[in-house]
Amino acid sequence: MNANRAEMGDELEIRLSRLGYELVQLEWGGGPSRPVIRLRVERADLDRPVSLDDCAAVSRGIEAWLDRDGRVPGSYVLEVSSPGLERPLTREGDFLRFRGRRIAVTGTGALRGRSARLEGRLLGLVEDDGGSASIRLRLQGGDEVDVPRSSVAAARLVHDWKAS
Repeated sequence: MNANRAEMGDELEIRLSRLGYELVQLEWGGGPSRPVIRLRVERADLDRPVSLDDCAAVSRGIEAWLDRDGRVPGSYVLEVSSPGLERPLTREGDFLRFRGRRIAVTGTGALRGRSARLEGRLLGLVEDDGGSASIRLRLQGGDEVDVPRSSVAAARLVHDWKAS
């Protein structure tokens, strides 16, 4: 099953695209006899947020394929949701699209000699001479830091709950 996950992720993206959605995040959970597949999706045209009806449509379309495909046991659980207000940033395009927004980056260890979690304004992605990408942030005090993507465990938008 593990060897198939990357391949299945690619196929899920294709199938979601045909349904008019994009995959934001794919998570696998559960156990071998009852796997849990969690999909966070957004509308491909970004014309409106993902609704409950969108999630149901994606679920129906993906379940039909999973049932026919047979690589996932029949007792799987499929969870489909919107990315939410504090959506994860997973693709290169996310770091371009949300430039200027406040994000939180969590590292596999201390980031830039500071802490395992940094929060700041997303300035974009930068590449070093070797082609490795880093996330450029402007921290609260005005410092700009480049955090290598290889040391990032997760990145997500930070919603301003006071302004809501």
